[in-house]
Amino acid sequence: MTKRIQRVNQLIKKELGQILLREVEFPKDVLVTVTRIETSVDLNQARVFLSCFPENKAKEILGILNRQIYNIQQKLNKRLKMKFIPKIEFREEKETREAGRIEEILEELKKGEK
Repeated sequence: MTKRIQRVNQLIKKELGQILLREVEFPKDVLVTVTRIETSVDLNQARVFLSCFPENKAKEILGILNRQIYNIQQKLNKRLKMKFIPKIEFREEKETREAGRIEEILEELKKGEK
């Protein structure tokens, strides 16, 4: 990954985080975090990976975001000062969920050894 793509990813993550915090209405008991951004080399598309707590609300959150994706994209386009702005696509972050499960298993093993 080039430095340019890394900078674009950081910029999109920062601005999108602010948009989601201020502009999108989520259920009160849900925490949504932008974990990472993967932008294509030609800056045509950006995959936005999200983690949700509680995890069972992830599908609902993705539905909310996908219904509002046009408005979110417009707000992002206004904030970014770039010639080409990638189209965003929301996805659930599965790596953090798997890491959490591994930690739970390790904790259970530690308790079992005592």
